[in-house]
Amino acid sequence: MRRRILLVDDEVAVLLTLKAVLEISGFDVDTAASAREGVSRLHTREYQMLITDMRMESDAAGVEVIKAARSAAYHPAIALLTAFPVADEDWQEMGADKLLVKPMHTQILLKQIEDLIHSHEAKLAKLPATALKTAPAKPAPAKKPVAKKVVAKKPTAKPKPVKKSAAAAKALKKPHAAKKTSAKKTSAKTSAKKVVKKPRARA
Repeated sequence: MRRRILLVDDEVAVLLTLKAVLEISGFDVDTAASAREGVSRLHTREYQMLITDMRMESDAAGVEVIKAARSAAYHPAIALLTAFPVADEDWQEMGADKLLVKPMHTQILLKQIEDLIHSHEAKLAKLPATALKTAPAKPAPAKKPVAKKVVAKKPTAKPKPVKKSAAAAKALKKPHAAKKTSAKKTSAKTSAKKVVKKPRARA
């Protein structure tokens, strides 16, 4: 079974060179040109080893990749690749198993990678099966439905009845009376107009 290695480095020349060297030596190699891409690949495939650069998008980008590898259920061996020497306690605190300083002679690099993979596999074999399994992520607590506030509608006030005066009330009750009086007046006027004085008879 060919062992699979993930290389993470933002320098394309380094990626291509290391990829060619490792593939000639019998490894399957995937590459990533950023920490974000490296983390994504760690979540989608399983690797026997991770080799990551330290400084990429940021000075601590390599730490993000190492953390993702440490949380993976398959527990790959982890090597930190850097052109800047780092104190042993520093890269060990980051979670790396080995520090690789570039540039490095090809044969020395291959030997260090082989030794690291073998020692890591032996260490994993000694661990109980329960220790190799990562604790399942706790499901996010279900969000409680937010109760909508029911606003009680205020009853619309009924319009108050308008008080009518006694005279207006009488007028409304007996509208025909007023009409009759006006009708009488108009008839009297018309009858007065119709009355024509007859001429007196001559003697």
